[in-house]
Amino acid sequence: MSLPGSLVECLAKHLSDHLARPVDIEECVVVGGGSINDAYRLETNEGRYFVKVNQADRYPSFFAAEADGLGRIGATSTMRVPRVIAVGEDHDDSYLLLEWIASGPKTPAFWSDFGRSLAALHRHTAPAFGLERDNYIGTLVQRNTEHPGWTEFFVQCRLEPMVAKARDRKRLGGGDVLRFERLYAQLDALFPTEAPALLHGDLWNGNFMCGADAKPVLIDPAVYHGHREMDIAMSTLFGGFDPGFIAAYDDAWPLEQGWRERVDLCNLYPLLVHVNLFGGGYVQQVQAVLKRFT
Repeated sequence: MSLPGSLVECLAKHLSDHLARPVDIEECVVVGGGSINDAYRLETNEGRYFVKVNQADRYPSFFAAEADGLGRIGATSTMRVPRVIAVGEDHDDSYLLLEWIASGPKTPAFWSDFGRSLAALHRHTAPAFGLERDNYIGTLVQRNTEHPGWTEFFVQCRLEPMVAKARDRKRLGGGDVLRFERLYAQLDALFPTEAPALLHGDLWNGNFMCGADAKPVLIDPAVYHGHREMDIAMSTLFGGFDPGFIAAYDDAWPLEQGWRERVDLCNLYPLLVHVNLFGGGYVQQVQAVLKRFT
């Protein structure tokens, strides 16, 4: 698989403008970039760069939303993210051009650095839960309409849209929908009151890396201002995080009492996302959480 010549020329121009000197792209090497986009390492006369490519009409504004999220996290100076060089379209292709970040081995300090840095990121707040724009969680549109309260936002912008989609796809039944409605009435009593925190939004083990300097790097965000336990909970969903990560986070900014009991509650959202994307055993996981809380 290779990039169209016109796109290569477009990317070279972006890099030349970025560096204020001519840049030649010498090679485009296919690299792992997840299941959604095609990803390439660009070998140039000025070093390496990274680009993601997809069909322009497949997921409208997908890369613009990702670039916005990377910019928001980067602006906090709490966690490293890939620097956005350009985002745009060329003929039928959309693209996101980023700096290349070399990976390295994790040192003993990696996980504690990661936990403390995430706590610092979460200290960045906003007047309301949500975001001024919608974005994506995986390939699904993530609704971010702002709400003054967390549980109202959690129900109307996280759970309800995914429950409705799963019901329409016949992956959840009427009984499941009724249990969700019972759950909604309990949420105010279940969640502690906290200010909106700037979240990565999709914090599983595939969305961070260890840089060559052994520092954590966040990638592929689905940002919004939400309850900080959402990021913490998702880090537990598929494993891959050392216990020192949460311990360091809790030391930097103690989590509210009972947070472990709320992990499954928070993870209803990513589980519902997986129900809609993949179905299968994720349906049973959602049903088990509902049974526990209702």
